[in-house]
Amino acid sequence: MSGTKPKLHHLNWNLLHTFLVIVEERSITRAADRLLVRQPTVSAALQRLEETLGGQLIQRDSRRFVLTKRGELLYKECVDIYRSVARIGDRLSEDHDDLTGLVRLLVVTHVVLPPLDRTLTLLNRKHPGVSVRIDVANSQDIVRAVSQKLSPFGFCLLAKPLAGLDCRSLLREEFGILCGRGHPLFGLSDVPLADLRDEPFVALACGQDGALEPMVSVREGAGLGSRVVGSSPNLEEVTRMIAAGLGIGILPLASVAEALEGRSLWNLARPEDLLGADLYFISNPAMQLSAAEEAFLRLFEQRLSATEEEPAAEAAEALLSGRLDNQPSS
Repeated sequence: MSGTKPKLHHLNWNLLHTFLVIVEERSITRAADRLLVRQPTVSAALQRLEETLGGQLIQRDSRRFVLTKRGELLYKECVDIYRSVARIGDRLSEDHDDLTGLVRLLVVTHVVLPPLDRTLTLLNRKHPGVSVRIDVANSQDIVRAVSQKLSPFGFCLLAKPLAGLDCRSLLREEFGILCGRGHPLFGLSDVPLADLRDEPFVALACGQDGALEPMVSVREGAGLGSRVVGSSPNLEEVTRMIAAGLGIGILPLASVAEALEGRSLWNLARPEDLLGADLYFISNPAMQLSAAEEAFLRLFEQRLSATEEEPAAEAAEALLSGRLDNQPSS
């Protein structure tokens, strides 16, 4: 479709909102399901929007879904428009008791983070009118979205803090080199990394590309994965293939704790291998937050502070208890 001058007088929010949902879902079919309309309706809306703006917005076929340059620019504008509309709702609700709005979070798969769980509970209890959307992405995409102000908050794995973003280290994510029960190395506890380098490898697809994805650094640092025999962007499916004996793989230990306990998986990594990465909470200081997002951030920071204070309080209580126990009785 050749570019022509946009017919902005035909533009309306419904078309822009439909385009926004298509891009977020990366599928016309899933967008139709989310919007509760039929697929031809979404396709027609996209075609009308492209005709209105005078150019193709999405290059799509059976195997790919890629935004054109025009589509990327429009998506950023749509995100800003959506946030402006959300702020209107926030402003209009300021005189009332109930806060409304949307809090969007981007997280890496299988984050085990009790302070986040507690924050979501408190947010719902204090502000039942606020809704939450959590999307799973790899660390590179999360950093890009927060940097470009497409998302306010992200939970991702980083090798170190990034300039231009507020990065708060939350915890150390430990990784293991895993194999299934039928693997010849199952049950061994002192296998050098050098002996694993030629083993068939099952990869988490989101950990195959992107310098910001620590699983790539872990994998390359260990010298593994020269022969990939299976891959999936879904952690459960990677776990399935490893358990089935296709090969070894690197996964967060917290996400496969039950499989390790049930001995359907075995961790070949030795303590001295030090496989891990840091989980960070990131936000963009240049991004204007809505009232709902500010409420989430305030509650989350409170929970983090409380979590950090709990070990110190427990230690002080234990120390005081020990002193009292050691005092002679009168």
